[in-house]
Amino acid sequence: MSDISEDLRLPVACPSCGSHLYRVSQVRNPGDKVFCASCKRYLCPYHEAVDLLKEGPGSETEAMIEKVVNRNGQ
Repeated sequence: MSDISEDLRLPVACPSCGSHLYRVSQVRNPGDKVFCASCKRYLCPYHEAVDLLKEGPGSETEAMIEKVVNRNGQ
């Protein structure tokens, strides 16, 4: 069985481990759950993650990292 999820980098760090890398279903339905890719903690539904991406990163460095990590999924 293949993995049907993909990684997404968000501008907010995981409250548990500090990672910015999250995992979401490849389908990306608004209600899909977004989990930390490192510690598996639930963050939010996918539609809220989209809002976080729209708000943007806190710095140019964060923007460049997010652009590279997220380029394949969007």
